[in-house]
Amino acid sequence: MVSTGALRAHLLAARLAGSVATSREASLRSYRLFAARDPRVRIGLDPVRAWGQRDLIELMADRCGVSADPDCVSGLDVIDPERTLSGLNAFADRVGEAAQRRAPVLLGTGHPHRLLGFYAALADALSAAGCAVLTPAHGRCVDITTRFGLRTYNLDYVRGVALVREAGAPSPRRETGAHTHSPLPVRTALAGAAEVGGPLPELVIGDHGWVCGAGQLGFEAIGLADTNDPALFVGEAEGVVSVVVPLDDAVRSDYYRPLTRYVLNRACLSQ
Repeated sequence: MVSTGALRAHLLAARLAGSVATSREASLRSYRLFAARDPRVRIGLDPVRAWGQRDLIELMADRCGVSADPDCVSGLDVIDPERTLSGLNAFADRVGEAAQRRAPVLLGTGHPHRLLGFYAALADALSAAGCAVLTPAHGRCVDITTRFGLRTYNLDYVRGVALVREAGAPSPRRETGAHTHSPLPVRTALAGAAEVGGPLPELVIGDHGWVCGAGQLGFEAIGLADTNDPALFVGEAEGVVSVVVPLDDAVRSDYYRPLTRYVLNRACLSQ
């Protein structure tokens, strides 16, 4: 069991919150691109209102704790650990509710090298609680536009967690998957589930396009997001995404283990 105080200390020590590795420059670039409705940054979200860069700075200051000063244009971003804790509590409550009603769930990540273990532990616990952990469209091709051009990936599942691998990638034992922000993998998975008559997920858990893509299609979606991923927080503000936990999503994978224990304990899924 991880206490709130111990988790807060860990968040700061591991730089999951507090001063994080994400630069202010990277975040502001994402805000500018989102304001211009660049699909690479909207990652599946179709916002209702027009979000200018200043609007996004104010939103991210409110949801994450970054500087609200538009003249702050350099340095490292800051995430308020209290906002991370609050987000984790809401996230855990949604996971617990899904477990109580034995809801079918879909988990997916665009950060498999960092977050696979976090989601896999949730998948194991939800499965043990009687939830169907869905793996639709396994092996299906997904064509994603990257900065290197159009690349073909395959949808795969590891311990119940969806990810994509480049076509012809090494075996799963040697390669954990590709980093992606695209909503196309979750759209492919959901379409695959619908094609065979379901079941469809009652909760989608993940990050990046997995959350925004699912939420935009009307599925309840919760996830994790860094300060340079404004789409998830805009989705939360507009009611498309249920819960977003602000934290650095690219630290060492073992640094997320205390968060896993905290979420599972609060969700009454500790084993």
